[in-house]
Amino acid sequence: MLVLMNYHVSFPRLGIHDLSINRIAFQFSLFGRQFTVFWYGLIFALAMVLCIVLAMRHAKRYQLTGDDILDTFLWMIPLILVGSRLYYVVFEWDQFKGNWRSIADFRQGGLAFYGGVIGGILAIMITAKLKRIKLHRLLDFFAVYVPLGQAIGRWGNFFNQEAFGSNTSLPWGMISEGTRQGLAALNRDLTNPLPGLNPDLPVHPTFLYEFIANIIIFVVLIFVRRRSSRPWVTVHTYFLLYGFVRFFVEGIRTDSLKFKLFSCDLRVSQVLSAAMVLFSSAFLIAIYLRGRKRDRIVAGISGVPEGIAEIKELMPEETADKQV
Repeated sequence: MLVLMNYHVSFPRLGIHDLSINRIAFQFSLFGRQFTVFWYGLIFALAMVLCIVLAMRHAKRYQLTGDDILDTFLWMIPLILVGSRLYYVVFEWDQFKGNWRSIADFRQGGLAFYGGVIGGILAIMITAKLKRIKLHRLLDFFAVYVPLGQAIGRWGNFFNQEAFGSNTSLPWGMISEGTRQGLAALNRDLTNPLPGLNPDLPVHPTFLYEFIANIIIFVVLIFVRRRSSRPWVTVHTYFLLYGFVRFFVEGIRTDSLKFKLFSCDLRVSQVLSAAMVLFSSAFLIAIYLRGRKRDRIVAGISGVPEGIAEIKELMPEETADKQV
């Protein structure tokens, strides 16, 4: 499928028409060679830089150093790219099996967020092992910045006019050459388009839904990380909240990666999101019940009111031990 460089984006019910956007941010020549910088890559880079700056700013409060942050991101950036690409390639293998070189060509898109999460977790595991830092400390610390980076990164989808949803009559419905092209590829008979996939009608701007949802998750996680001294709580809160959001957003997207199970086509990200919500919910409930039981035992032994035993939950994480 031909990928356009220029789009004219409209939000008809909002009175916004023919907003001109270009996938290319800028071009330049160096030593006689032409280089092209796409908005998708530039936005990804800006998101990473912002997350690094914020992480380094708050590192000391959580008994981490600037070197800990930089070393983690040095592993994280390449593994996120490789993980997100391989995840996409695995579930779209028919597109790549005849042309191995296309696997390394990122210019035509093809990155899957959950693959990036897997790559990021692997990077954190490597850093924790090398630096002898407890794994949960790094996961709980960095989980806060994942939704922020993702929220910013979703604007790359806007410039690419990809990752949009099915038709909608809501006021913020979006239409462009990119949405028409994408929906036309799904319709074998354009004279009788599939329900919800009419190329001539506006679509859900799912990139915007995820941007808003991830900013909210980012704010929530800041408070969770500050108030909770129990390990794994922040990272599982992220999995719970994002899994919930992604499950519903994935249900209206038109470009979902799918797999067959018992002759049924299932959306990969929707299944994974549901599993995340169930597992993280069970984990957080277990952590809460275990904490309540411990508080009752402590209160019974010390003879102080049970609420006093919970004061530790409000203490900052500066008291966390660094494994040596």
